[in-house]
Amino acid sequence: MIEVKNLTKRYGNHTAISDLTFTIEKGVIYGFLGPNGAGKSTTMNIITGCLGATEGEVLVDGHSISEEPMLAKKLIGYLPEQPPLYTDMTPLEYLTFVASAKHIPRNEQTKQIDSVMEKSGIQEVRNRLIRNLSKGYRQRVGIAQALLGNPEIIILDEPTVGLDPAQIIEIRDLIRLLGKDHTIILSSHILSEVQAVCDSIMIISNGKLVASDTPENLTRLFAGTTTLHVEAKGDLEIVRRILSGVEHIEDITIGPDDGQDLIVADLKPEEGADIREDIFMAFAEAKIPLLEMKSMRASLEEVFLELTQGDMPQISDSTDHADIENADAYNAGKEAVAG
Repeated sequence: MIEVKNLTKRYGNHTAISDLTFTIEKGVIYGFLGPNGAGKSTTMNIITGCLGATEGEVLVDGHSISEEPMLAKKLIGYLPEQPPLYTDMTPLEYLTFVASAKHIPRNEQTKQIDSVMEKSGIQEVRNRLIRNLSKGYRQRVGIAQALLGNPEIIILDEPTVGLDPAQIIEIRDLIRLLGKDHTIILSSHILSEVQAVCDSIMIISNGKLVASDTPENLTRLFAGTTTLHVEAKGDLEIVRRILSGVEHIEDITIGPDDGQDLIVADLKPEEGADIREDIFMAFAEAKIPLLEMKSMRASLEEVFLELTQGDMPQISDSTDHADIENADAYNAGKEAVAG
């Protein structure tokens, strides 16, 4: 669907992204994850044709974003981090303007506008001035404009930034719904957001792609061997003896849980071994209450921190870069809409 080949963007002496190469498959919700200043917005602005690359190429369904921008942009709906809204308009007026800018035939505009307002849940505010809408509704209006023209690809840059918890949940639910009919690329630095809605995650650090896989595979890859945590009620030596009789345990850390009158143990199984059933049966045969047994893997947060450790750009560079990115994001809407 989208091919990004050796993409590089420089701002003077600062390299915002460096030699990025990845492929976006049809019908998948992708999470583009990275710290602030890692190059996420720059990459999205290049993919959507709102910003030129220093080097590299972006193909959207075979169309070069630089050489065939009109054909490529028709396939993309884009919500920049700062939605390109005209606050003195109502959502209906704004979407009518966007429909015209996207060259949607007049006889189809009403039907499409009604459809995107229904999908984004803004029918009830269609005639209110955008400046009087909450941040959550403004984001929904921004998503609605991205949906006009029924593009196959929806790109959302930090779609939940500045929202309260209830609004974040609403936008996440909307993204899941849109993922049934569109390919979605969602950028964020919020781990829980990406893990909650995305099928695949790309992690960018210092302008470079450092990982690309499903959330499950990423945590499994960086987790090493799973640790099995066990809590039992009984004498320490008895519990130790029970565990020592179970095969395929590589290492045991065991001791009393202070104040709880429990024995806790963390077990490291041999690679590929599933010892949970054997543990359960061993405690049952010894008539020792097994109160808890759970597998523990590295969290996505731990994976993220491991991959982006040291991602701390210099203050002067990051400040200049941030100013440029914010200006690009603010102005990107007009180009994205017109595309």
